[in-house]
Amino acid sequence: MVNHLYEQSNSAQIKTGDVIIVFIDGIEYKDVLTEAIGIFKIENKVNFFQSYLDDNQSFDVVVQQGISTKKIDKGCLILNTSDTEGTVVFSVDNNNYDAQYWIKNFLSVKLADDFNSHTQNYLELCKEFSEEVIKPEFGKKEQGNFLANTVDYFKEHEAVDYHDFKAEIFGEDKHKSMFDDYKKHYESLNDVLIRNNFDVSDVVLKKEKTKLKTLIKLDTNIQINLDVDAPDAASEYLERGYDEERKMFFYKVFFNEEK
Repeated sequence: MVNHLYEQSNSAQIKTGDVIIVFIDGIEYKDVLTEAIGIFKIENKVNFFQSYLDDNQSFDVVVQQGISTKKIDKGCLILNTSDTEGTVVFSVDNNNYDAQYWIKNFLSVKLADDFNSHTQNYLELCKEFSEEVIKPEFGKKEQGNFLANTVDYFKEHEAVDYHDFKAEIFGEDKHKSMFDDYKKHYESLNDVLIRNNFDVSDVVLKKEKTKLKTLIKLDTNIQINLDVDAPDAASEYLERGYDEERKMFFYKVFFNEEK
């Protein structure tokens, strides 16, 4: 396993670290006891204090480095059980810069074809569409509006319907066509099928919306952070304009009180 992991570590971004492989007996999955193999890679260690009693019966404290139990860099559980799609694998990866290396190259796994993967694939499509189409065409404010409206749609609907989604999110037909074209491009580029109808996974929505960046960074060292859970805030309380005297763009923000 370690040799295979090493062979896939062919990018300068991939960090070295410790690999722990364990066998777990008596793990419960869907009310059935089974075994599992755990593979954990620790790339970042944390400092902690270690106290000890020396020969003079005095206590001393030293700083050491160790593995945190709160957040592991990469890990997986391979269960000794299967479903209709194959062996069941649970995986976690808290580093976004080399996700392909762990999931695809090392584990060679894919998401199960269920509402969790459907929700994740659709939200990732919307995220990339906002970054590659909306931001360069219409600006960061409209990108924030789109992402906030997308999250609001998923929160308000138990199931997603592709045509209903477009009708609610986009006001003009040309924007719907742009989304259709990008969806085809995204599916071809990433070898993934975006479902037109599926149930929403609240767990995935909660996780994925933290990845949606709605921060407007300005070259004047000012940042405006749009709340992705407030879809109407940007359109109601944020205005963008151009000052002819200063020859600069500006944002006007309305509010009642500072918090």
